Amino acid sequence: MGTWGTGPFDNDTAADFADALDEAEPGAREAMVRAVLVRTVDATGHPWEAEEAVAAAALVAAQYPGGEALDTPYGPQTPAPAFSADLRALADEALARVADDEDGDGPASNWVDPADGKEWRAMLARLRAVLYPPSSLTLFELPPHGD
Repeated sequence: MGTWGTGPFDNDTAADFADALDEAEPGAREAMVRAVLVRTVDATGHPWEAEEAVAAAALVAAQYPGGEALDTPYGPQTPAPAFSADLRALADEALARVADDEDGDGPASNWVDPADGKEWRAMLARLRAVLYPPSSLTLFELPPHGD
């Protein structure tokens, strides 16, 4: 795999995925994103499509508050469709699967400089924070002690 940066599309595999999205019919793009996320979540052992799953999750996250615009020449050049709301949780689950594999031979091991691997992991954490932000809702309020 050719990796030149720590962004979600900064590797050959993710850039190829972006090209495939650009070449696909507009109505097929969400299905392509969904398929790579599902395959990553369902993978047994090493998630072989981790790079594509991260790119797909970044596309989903870009559509939510706090999501970063994907301003890169390596990402899709055609606008992403408005994704179904259920992709948010699926993208987070796929990123969790990729992050869990980082202790082994996940994408972070591709860099010679350990700082780059740390930046890759930080990028995963930023995406996950957008996809699954901490809830400000409480299920119930406990009365103060002694009431």
